[in-house]
Amino acid sequence: MNKLKNIVSVFFLLCFVHLNAQKPEEKERLALAVWVPENIEGLTEMARTNLENKLLQLITANGIGGSGDFTRFIVSANVNTLSKEITNGGMQALTLNITLYIGDGFQGKAFSSYSTSVKGVGDNDTKAYLSALKNLKTNNPEYQSFIDKGKTKIIAYYNSKCDQIIREAKVLASMNKYDEAIYNLTSVPDVCTDCWKKSMDAVAPIFKQKIDFECKEKLMKANTIWAAGQSWDAAQEAGAILSTIDPNAACVGDMKVLSAKIEKRIKEVDGREWQYVYDYNIGLTRDMIKAYRDVGVAYGNGQPKNVTYKSLW
Repeated sequence: MNKLKNIVSVFFLLCFVHLNAQKPEEKERLALAVWVPENIEGLTEMARTNLENKLLQLITANGIGGSGDFTRFIVSANVNTLSKEITNGGMQALTLNITLYIGDGFQGKAFSSYSTSVKGVGDNDTKAYLSALKNLKTNNPEYQSFIDKGKTKIIAYYNSKCDQIIREAKVLASMNKYDEAIYNLTSVPDVCTDCWKKSMDAVAPIFKQKIDFECKEKLMKANTIWAAGQSWDAAQEAGAILSTIDPNAACVGDMKVLSAKIEKRIKEVDGREWQYVYDYNIGLTRDMIKAYRDVGVAYGNGQPKNVTYKSLW
């Protein structure tokens, strides 16, 4: 535990820098979802997919990690046709204005924007449209200001809403919505040093509540299965449940009592040695911050993929 505290202390020391002086790799800790609305005029499904890929390339090339799912902050784009012409060779020529946005997709609030125009030529409108989107360069150095402004606003959001995020997480925990509470707390980027530290302090007791709550549920289920069967198969089924109980949970003592009772009874009626697989050392060796994040990631991955966002323009 002292080793973990030392590691965390060193981490805070290294991260305590001014936002404007952050290293490029620090930006990767900010998660953005890529979202392109379906109601953009002239944007076919193929073109929409193409544009989404461009946006993903853009944030990756400029040092921001895209989470893709269930985050309130998004990078998005709007497309307007500036001109449409027929070339001397009978080809369709389009000039598109593409405006990129970074913002809060839940509130529909833009933090930063950048506009550029691209041209494309094709046999028809669709091909000309796709040709134009291909000319949207994701390594344009002018994007850096756009990215930095959006990043700064996201960090400012967490810094200003930190106490509210923690309060809401505690309310969720009081409703036994532990995974959602842990997700909200672990979603705070660690570049927001003060808020991240407060969130980690707040998540620890909620994680303990979660494993204690789950321990009681699992113990009750295992007891029910064993009481109904009292056979080798019942012992195996109950043991599979007991083996998933966190060793730091409050009811581990009761779990040991039940497992001893099962072991003794199986020896008497079946003549076989019964013992469930359980790692008591896991609570001593694991990285707790990683354990918190694993819960948050699992919760986020289990949410609907079609999150409803509001337009940023």
